[in-house]
Amino acid sequence: MNTLRSMVFVTAIATLVAGIAAGQESPPPQPTPAATPTPTPAPPVNAGSAGGASQTSNYFNPSVSVIGNFLAVGGQNTLESLPSASLRESELGLQAVVDPYARADFFISFGEHDVSVEEGYLTFTSLPAGLLVRVGRMRIAFGKVNTMHLHLLPWPDEPLTVVNLLGGEEGWVGTGISAAKLLPLPGDVFSELTLQVLRGDAEGLFVAGKRSDLALNAHYRVFADLSDSTNLDLGLSYGLGPNGASPDAKTALGAVDATLRWKPLVRGNYRSAILRGEFFRSRRDQSDGTVSADGWFLSGEYQLAKRWWVGVRGEAAQHADDAAVKDTGEAATLTFWPSEFSQLRAELRQRRYGGPNSASASEYTANEVLLQLQFAIGAHGAHPF
Repeated sequence: MNTLRSMVFVTAIATLVAGIAAGQESPPPQPTPAATPTPTPAPPVNAGSAGGASQTSNYFNPSVSVIGNFLAVGGQNTLESLPSASLRESELGLQAVVDPYARADFFISFGEHDVSVEEGYLTFTSLPAGLLVRVGRMRIAFGKVNTMHLHLLPWPDEPLTVVNLLGGEEGWVGTGISAAKLLPLPGDVFSELTLQVLRGDAEGLFVAGKRSDLALNAHYRVFADLSDSTNLDLGLSYGLGPNGASPDAKTALGAVDATLRWKPLVRGNYRSAILRGEFFRSRRDQSDGTVSADGWFLSGEYQLAKRWWVGVRGEAAQHADDAAVKDTGEAATLTFWPSEFSQLRAELRQRRYGGPNSASASEYTANEVLLQLQFAIGAHGAHPF
């Protein structure tokens, strides 16, 4: 009996312990699903940033620039009466790619009282045979200085060769078609031939009596590196056009230009030099015969420091319609560049204007000082080198 009671007691104790153990045991942990990261919203596109949207929109907007040219003049010159102060020219540039085959360049010149298109042309860049064709209004490739805009000149004025033999300060600007092609030469020599067919009128130079009167120009250029720091640029030009003196009267023009540049690799930012010169010849048919007139200039610019340049120029030119009248002159310049966007220049010049006899007392001498300030805003594309 006692044994039965002991067995019952042991069984009850075992059952109680098993129940307590079962109540304290926790269920096995269930796997927790991985947290899904919350996506970070993309930053909004800023239309003014350099993102894709703004770049795409710029495809339809040309590069715009404005260059101002202020000129102050002191001294006496009754033959070339420049005002004491003037905003001589403000050049507005509009340049853009038109499509994969062409680009457009427009340069509009604003004077204080007038507006004109200095250049406006379309350039075809993907033509067969390596041709580069321009159509529109352009500065003619006659000599070197005539191709340069006013703000690119190393002086605040134009040489007498341009003034007396190319129709005035603006030089030869025409409307028509220009085709240029590179011609291979031995060695590392750049050679280019340019042919131009233009409307037969140019202010002060050509006069077209009828629509079929055209002006022609040819320019051959050779460029070579003489050393790592020196290069030479040579050019030959020939132009022909009607001058209006009679139905068949023509003016034939010839020119030789040379530019020698020195810019050492080590100190090129502080020391460099440019020597340039041109010789022009004009043969003009007139009612009293053919007038042959010559002109030349020679100039040099030397870089004294990173921002300072000095220069000198000598010049002489006969008048295209009267070779007995010859003008001569000398000039000295000092140029300071505060930055690549502004420029200050002073020029002292003396010009002697000839009469019917350049050795006679009718010669007139003018001594002047020219002070020039140029400044640029916007993206102005590079001009031909």
